[in-house]
Amino acid sequence: MESADRAAHNGDASPPWGEAVLVEFDAGIAWVTLNRPDKRNAMNPRLNEEMVATLDALEGDERCRVLVLTGAGDSWSAGMDLKEYFRDVDATGDPALQKRVRRTAAEWQWRRLSTYSKPTVAMVNGWCFGGAFTPLVACDLAVAAEDAGFGLSEINWGIPPGSVVSRALAAVVPQRDALYHIMTGETFDGRAAERMRLVNEAVPGERLRERTRELAAHLAGMNPVVLQAAKTGYRLAAGMDWDQAEDYLYAKLEQSQFRDPEQGRSHGMEQFLDDKTFRPGLGRYARG
Repeated sequence: MESADRAAHNGDASPPWGEAVLVEFDAGIAWVTLNRPDKRNAMNPRLNEEMVATLDALEGDERCRVLVLTGAGDSWSAGMDLKEYFRDVDATGDPALQKRVRRTAAEWQWRRLSTYSKPTVAMVNGWCFGGAFTPLVACDLAVAAEDAGFGLSEINWGIPPGSVVSRALAAVVPQRDALYHIMTGETFDGRAAERMRLVNEAVPGERLRERTRELAAHLAGMNPVVLQAAKTGYRLAAGMDWDQAEDYLYAKLEQSQFRDPEQGRSHGMEQFLDDKTFRPGLGRYARG
């Protein structure tokens, strides 16, 4: 595994990560780690700024075909840093600063992450609370440790869930489950998160990185142009009516064919129809 706190890559300037965010590269996978373990990786303004810059940098970095987001230590993220994100910023009395801090958080936690050009996988290794649900849902896929702890504890603080957490839950979790945890503040583990489809699967903690790497490696081996078109098409078509979705998805299909240097559609059809070497559902077409 290549450590990314080495200064430069191919003569470029030092990367934007290295303090609140760490990045390591491994065979096409960028392991992005929220790095405030003493604060359970609570998201403060500095971490949010570093994550925006990190996502920008990795989007054009050939070493990153898939991004895995996780947390240092025994937590994924405890949500927003109550002191640094809320109290300290509010104490300035500067509305422009407040808006900028909130805009930066939203920029990476859902705007950028939910439409990222590369596949994203959340590896939930421990605590995931409050505001951390937003980047969790924004990732395309998620794997959790069975004993990872999840919770929407805001109700216990006398406030509803902040920002777009409730909107994120509504995208992936059935209403009964979402309202139960929003209204009671009761915690749940990775097994329950899998049952309510907050994550794709929960595995024993000792297998978490291995299983996440298997999934990420599988994605890293896929046609990147087609993969991007497929995931973006799904996310955006979900908010359209059927006629709009039909027009949009055909446009995405044509766009992917135009942009695909592998010409995957042609190769796949040739191998299936002519060479009889490709069986859909039993593997990928042979990349030329």
